[in-house]
Amino acid sequence: MKRRVLNIGVSGLNATDNPGPGVAVIRSIRESGEFGGIITGLAYNPLDPGAHMRGICDNVFLMPYPSQGAENLLERIRAIHSMLPLDVIIPTLDSELSLYLKIDRELASMGIHTYLPEEEMFNLRSKARFHGLRDMGVNVPKGKPVSDASAVYGLEKEYTFPVMVKGQFYEAFIAYSPMEAVSLFFRLSSKWGLPVVIQEFIPGTEYDVVALGDGKGGLVGAVPMKKMQLTDQGKAWGGITIADDGMNEFVRSVMGKLKWRGPCEFEVMKARHSGEYYLIEVNPRFPAWCYLAVGAGQNLAWAAVRLALGEEVPPFSTYQVGTLFLRHSVEHIYPLSQYRHLTTEGQLVRIVDEEGTKRRHGKA
Repeated sequence: MKRRVLNIGVSGLNATDNPGPGVAVIRSIRESGEFGGIITGLAYNPLDPGAHMRGICDNVFLMPYPSQGAENLLERIRAIHSMLPLDVIIPTLDSELSLYLKIDRELASMGIHTYLPEEEMFNLRSKARFHGLRDMGVNVPKGKPVSDASAVYGLEKEYTFPVMVKGQFYEAFIAYSPMEAVSLFFRLSSKWGLPVVIQEFIPGTEYDVVALGDGKGGLVGAVPMKKMQLTDQGKAWGGITIADDGMNEFVRSVMGKLKWRGPCEFEVMKARHSGEYYLIEVNPRFPAWCYLAVGAGQNLAWAAVRLALGEEVPPFSTYQVGTLFLRHSVEHIYPLSQYRHLTTEGQLVRIVDEEGTKRRHGKA
């Protein structure tokens, strides 16, 4: 099989106990059997483990933090592209996706392909507007954004405790009383800003689904899993693919209504008493555990690359049930020069050409 020579940029290289998806996306691409190019890591911190791990990134460039805006991001990408032309970029962090949506046309004019959701749907799936998906026929818990602590005290009139209290970008906690909800309101608003989101608590079994939509309501692929090990932050440290025909049909139905374009993670709750399925969250990018999909027979990351390039990708029809993933921590040893290059020059270039010869380049 002829391998595709591409330069693919991937972000989210942090690989701590709350890992970014970048390393898993890169591993998936490299194991596609069709990729023969280079991976350019787009890092926000010179200590991101994915920037240094052997066999992950060929080149790494430090990027401006999302808080610095879309223009700074575009300027940095232009500099990188002038040095090492990029074919595809897969952004993997929630905080940067809105910026990539703003510069998507400029990237396309440069010959850089992406596969991103429509901006309206991206905004609608945000925690603050999530309850509006009910109007599209999607079964979601009752919820509301709250910007004033005084409104939290009146929640008992609308909700039965416990309730979920969620930051507008990250983190979610169960509140068992109005007093606890107020405490969480201040904690989350100080960290992530306003509004804080109150959501009906649905007791039951939670499943996570990595999915890839074609933007027309079709499901290119989806793999559901149940978490088996959790970190202190509630992140999956181990999980297993499961068989649930009802949930798989629910996922197909949701994708058909959202017409989502690109990768995403659906968090689904199966109610304990009724067996009803609820969509409780949509994360607009690959999850950090997406490498499990490769093990289960669906390389969704490589499919996303092909879709970004405008290719037809037939939908995956099956996945391997009972495929398990477990994370572990291991120490890697690196020379100080790698870290120094990233901190002082903002880049670590280890590009190798088709003959296997290292080439020198200027600074981006």
